[in-house]
Amino acid sequence: MALSVTDPQPIDRAAEILTPEALAFIEALHRRFARTRAERLADRLAKRGEVARTGRLDFLAQTKDVRQGDWQVAPAPAALADRRVEMTGPASPAKMAINALNSGAKVWLADLEDASTPTWHNVIDAQLNLLDAGRGTLSFTSKEGKEYRLRTDAPLAVVVARPRGWHMSERHLLVDGEPVAGALVDFGLHFFHNAKTLLANGQGPYYYLPKMEGYLEARLWNDVFVFAQDYLGVPQGSVRATMLIETIPAAFEMDEILFELRDHASGLNAGRWDYLFSIVKYFRDAGADFILPDRASVAMTAPFMRAYTELLVKTCHARGAFAMGGMAAVIPNRREPEVTQQAFEKVRADKTREANDGFDGSWVAHPDLVPVCQEVFDAVLGTRPNQLDKQRPEVSVTADDLLDIASAQGEVTEAGMRANLYVAVAYTAVWLSGNGAVAIHNLMEDAATAEISRSQVWQQIRNRVTLADTVNTVTRELVRRILAEETDKLRAEVGQDAFDKFYRPASDLIADICLSEDYTDFLTTPAYELVG
Repeated sequence: MALSVTDPQPIDRAAEILTPEALAFIEALHRRFARTRAERLADRLAKRGEVARTGRLDFLAQTKDVRQGDWQVAPAPAALADRRVEMTGPASPAKMAINALNSGAKVWLADLEDASTPTWHNVIDAQLNLLDAGRGTLSFTSKEGKEYRLRTDAPLAVVVARPRGWHMSERHLLVDGEPVAGALVDFGLHFFHNAKTLLANGQGPYYYLPKMEGYLEARLWNDVFVFAQDYLGVPQGSVRATMLIETIPAAFEMDEILFELRDHASGLNAGRWDYLFSIVKYFRDAGADFILPDRASVAMTAPFMRAYTELLVKTCHARGAFAMGGMAAVIPNRREPEVTQQAFEKVRADKTREANDGFDGSWVAHPDLVPVCQEVFDAVLGTRPNQLDKQRPEVSVTADDLLDIASAQGEVTEAGMRANLYVAVAYTAVWLSGNGAVAIHNLMEDAATAEISRSQVWQQIRNRVTLADTVNTVTRELVRRILAEETDKLRAEVGQDAFDKFYRPASDLIADICLSEDYTDFLTTPAYELVG
């Protein structure tokens, strides 16, 4: 039985993406790698079970030779030599894709993952936009008649696409009745339709790889790349991948992840919000030492976050790989000059710290922030494209340093819990409506912030945390009451129609996963069942 497609709705130009040849490639990827993917996901459960028993992670004894070995990743292609500013955002709708490409950033992280709701329309529309971008024909005309075109007066951002993580499945593409991994769908369709065009244009098929938890998952991606390049007859090493170090187990395997992908590696990225989410997930039942303070209180200057980022820079530069900084979540508001000025100041401080630490570039979530980030990195880099030559021999990070969560400054408060529940519901509601990136209180939120928000609440219930500002103990009853109050607040803000359609089911979902005895690994997994 060959691959089958279940189309919930007709999508204009879908046939350009879902060609027989492209679907045959997706089927080949599934048949070759589905079993290994399942094994890697089982490994995650086993590793998490070991942490639950021991309350501990450490550097791997069996890969000590890799960490101590003398090796480098493949040299960067010219198109990726300078990554000082990277604009992030979804590849659908076309307007956002065009704005990102035109933003003046060196790179556009075309996000098919955390900033995108994987409705079937979004999956196909994103691929069409990336196809048109590669051809230089991407355009859009709004209902009001405003035209959006790719700029010709300056270089466009280089596309680096981020497929979904290994945990997500794509229920609209089935092989023998089994859903294909979303990661293979996103990568496979993009690679099949764009690899040769991008190479002919002096670029290449470049990717960000999210949510990995260990080097064997990186090995799986490397095997996928080797197979895909052979399948299409493009040179080995054409693919370049930047891996997000956004899980706590991956922080202990940075060298190993780069080693497994060394012929295709471009660098590592410090995915800060998902990293905090992962800490809560892995150590949710490890006691008081792993209770994070309010999310807004956790700064990148916290000792355990400094250990994580400094280790990342040291590891990358020792291996000839780029170290990429994390997202600046604050965004400007063109209607409020004071908000915009505060956003600029916060982003400038964040990027200054990263540039001085040795990062080669960093992320922003709004085109107006590109010049701010550019200015900071220009001041440090000058005419150099990067600072791979900046080694960090003074950095020495131990397992205890990475796990020193208790050193984080701040408290757990009812105000913080309210903010978590508000954001979790508000973001999930917008996600259910088909938009995976949304501004909430002048912050650009994606799935990572909703994940840490709801995970903190679950952990606080589990550990019966005392709230510093009200001296209440966190119980299911307290959370149920506060969630109802925050949901009522959202009802008043959005109106009854939107509330009934999106916000009520979002609140019900957040209630289910926060109040459950069992922890839900990913919010987006049950949420995916509620979208088309």
